[in-house]
Amino acid sequence: MKLLLKSATIIDKHSAYHKKKLDILIENGIIIKIGNDISTKADKVISEENLHVSRGWFDSSVSFGEPGFEERETIANGLDTAAKSGFTSIALNPNTFPVLDNNGAITSVKSKAAHHPVKMFPTGALTIKSEGVDLAELYDMKQGGAIAFGDYKRAVKNPNLLKIALQYAQNFNGLVQSFPQEDRIAGKGMVNEEQSSTSLGLKGIPNLAEELQITRDLYLLEYTGGKLHIPTISTKKSVSLINEAKKKGLDVSCSVAIHNLIFTDELLQDFDTNAKVLPPLRTKEDIKALIKGLKDGTIDMITSDHTPIDTEHKKVEFDNALYGSIGLESAFGALSTIFSTEEVIEILSKGKQIFGLEDIEIKEGNPADLSLFIPNEKYEFNEAHIFSTSTNSIFKGHQIKGKALGIITKAGDFGL
Repeated sequence: MKLLLKSATIIDKHSAYHKKKLDILIENGIIIKIGNDISTKADKVISEENLHVSRGWFDSSVSFGEPGFEERETIANGLDTAAKSGFTSIALNPNTFPVLDNNGAITSVKSKAAHHPVKMFPTGALTIKSEGVDLAELYDMKQGGAIAFGDYKRAVKNPNLLKIALQYAQNFNGLVQSFPQEDRIAGKGMVNEEQSSTSLGLKGIPNLAEELQITRDLYLLEYTGGKLHIPTISTKKSVSLINEAKKKGLDVSCSVAIHNLIFTDELLQDFDTNAKVLPPLRTKEDIKALIKGLKDGTIDMITSDHTPIDTEHKKVEFDNALYGSIGLESAFGALSTIFSTEEVIEILSKGKQIFGLEDIEIKEGNPADLSLFIPNEKYEFNEAHIFSTSTNSIFKGHQIKGKALGIITKAGDFGL
């Protein structure tokens, strides 16, 4: 199978071809030739105005529904959505039913993605059934293909449990995740604790709930050693705490959800349940600090935090709605509203090394791991741009910029 990309602008600052407009010939998943005006017979020729190509994008926090919540999203359709959205690899969260907390569950979901162009890497639950009581069989899940361990959107309440997990995981270079929320501070809060929550009559989650948990977890990491990943931070102080920890030499990484870089809690004025996310939308001051943290390297990666929720659990009173928004489809376009194209690609490509994944350079002889896109085209995001089974997008009705076209990997191409 031969694929030929015509006049593609390559965005890969680590490549000798960076910012050059060239043809790329791919045969059986391998980049055979990169050059000007490649003339050869190909099974498929991809030629788009203003076509751009980069290293494959990675999303460190993606939820589907299967197994257990197939009405929200199946693995098959979820991977198709990721491919159409430009992602060549994703980390699958364990918030399924049953929870992904053992080797059999990990190998089962991996088998369902075995031949798809998108590489799917499961995150195993840190505790059995994600109940926060007993540590799950981390090593067995690692052997089955899990790339990290964490209870999705559930804080590790017991500090000794996290301590043991960090110590144990060092035996096999495991990456432990800890969701940053102290539930005893958050209480029954649903949105950011600010003036807006008071005016709306909604219970708030103070910044302290996140920052107190991060402080505790960083102290534990300093004591135990090991590797800790803190997903989806949302406050200015959180950025500062992680920056200080990195200066100490602690092996800590973190991510931020794209919607927390774009929207403030003012979006909740209409009680739109699609804007009910966790951590909650914060303030302009927090957004400014998060963006700065991404640029200076304190924040290691972004995530769409793609969380499909069926209509039955979203089109209800705000108090009763489940947390979460889909985000794969809007990820590139949303980021392009606040960063340059080169910055967006760098951000979308980061994180692979932390999760132990290969980051493949655009180079002759290398396997293809490519994301294709068109930058700068502005449009209003609506349901026509959604590929997910669930349509609970926080970005519906908002202007974004740039479109993903699809991907090419060694396993094939999709969306093109």
